[in-house]
Amino acid sequence: MVIADDERLVRTGLRVVIDAEPDLAVVGEAADGAEVVPLVRELRPHVVLMDVRMPGIDGIRATEQLVAGMADPPRILVVTTFEHDDHVYDALRAGAAGFLLKRARAEEMVQAVRLIARGDSLLFPAAVRELALRYAAPAARAPRPVTERGPIGRLTEREGQVLRLMATGLSNGEIAAKLVLSQETVKTHVGGVLAKLGARDRTQAVIAAYESGFVLPG
Repeated sequence: MVIADDERLVRTGLRVVIDAEPDLAVVGEAADGAEVVPLVRELRPHVVLMDVRMPGIDGIRATEQLVAGMADPPRILVVTTFEHDDHVYDALRAGAAGFLLKRARAEEMVQAVRLIARGDSLLFPAAVRELALRYAAPAARAPRPVTERGPIGRLTEREGQVLRLMATGLSNGEIAAKLVLSQETVKTHVGGVLAKLGARDRTQAVIAAYESGFVLPG
């Protein structure tokens, strides 16, 4: 794991928490986005803890460069002071898999890192809805015909149901129970949603759902 934050004290605190876990390790630190991009390309960590507000190249631009410039980019977990920071929404749009508040407890931080590392997304539905309402495109604030929603218009009815439940933060197991389906079937539908939307993960799919007006915030 690589930690990118312009405050040395924050980096030290995160390193202490992460290195205390037998299955996790910090392999590098960066003080800004300009440092983290070449460092990640060199070290190839599975996860990057990325502060969004840094001097020089901020966390949003660094996330964009890593996601667009690497064949197998790391999973990026944004760490932020304020959950309703517009930078958080921009970072999610750029390809971050989720976000976590800096005031989170040590066990919450470790759980989030493990979740991101295994390929899941870390969404806080209420916070994402609020961010979408404040910062997303105008389509996110009003319903639009399916035919005007781009790739989302190609989703089947069941895939659309699954995407709406994904936007509420439900896991595959919870979606399966809600729709009375097997988890394997839900997993297949989630894969279909991601493929049709060209989304890297659930976070990107949910952002697309809001920005197209398919799911309305609020």
